[in-house]
Amino acid sequence: MSKLTKQTIRERTWRFLEENKLGRFPFPLKNRIPNFKGAEKASQFVTSMPEYKRAKVIKVNPDAPQLPIRAQILRDGKILLVPTPRLKAGFILVEPDWVPSGEERRAASLSHIKSYGKEIPLSEMPQIDLFVVGSVALNRDGRRVGKGEGFADREYAIIRELGNPDAPVIGTIHSTQLTNEDIPKDPYDLTLDWIATETELIQTNTPYKKPEGIQWELVTEKEKEEMPVLKDIWELTKGKGS
Repeated sequence: MSKLTKQTIRERTWRFLEENKLGRFPFPLKNRIPNFKGAEKASQFVTSMPEYKRAKVIKVNPDAPQLPIRAQILRDGKILLVPTPRLKAGFILVEPDWVPSGEERRAASLSHIKSYGKEIPLSEMPQIDLFVVGSVALNRDGRRVGKGEGFADREYAIIRELGNPDAPVIGTIHSTQLTNEDIPKDPYDLTLDWIATETELIQTNTPYKKPEGIQWELVTEKEKEEMPVLKDIWELTKGKGS
């Protein structure tokens, strides 16, 4: 039996969510991390985890289905770290003290987060205790299909390159985004330790290693131009020994 490509799995998942009216605004679901009905319930599974309760700094992707988690992080007095779109300006940090009570959801939204938080240089990155990612499809063994641009993989590689210890990775999806397909996995692909759906919390016990840093041999000069954060990391980590 031939293995499906990640793109085939993506297309099939987006189409299923749309046809079965399981997606939510923003539309179309295609070419993005799809928002889904039950995202709040999935978020509650995350925020009830001991790993979440222990965490002081949590990185969350900026997409719509993870907004409930981002808002709850601020309500719970934790530090929120969100990557800027396409990682062009690195990461935005939001301290809970910077957000007036009742404005957490607004502060955690992509359209308003810059009004409450600030872009930080990589040299000021705090240690991340929990890493939340968006996904298009997930296998129960932790293998992941994103929207196809590789940002979650690279974000994790970046924090490891900067010396962050291995952090637990969790994703929230609709239960129908779980797939039994044999998802192709490259060495730089991020795998998940936990999956939260609207109905359950799954520990993947993944046998696959996460990235331990950036595979510089795969980074092109064009990518360094488009993502200045890569140049910054190179200078911070590789420039030390030169």
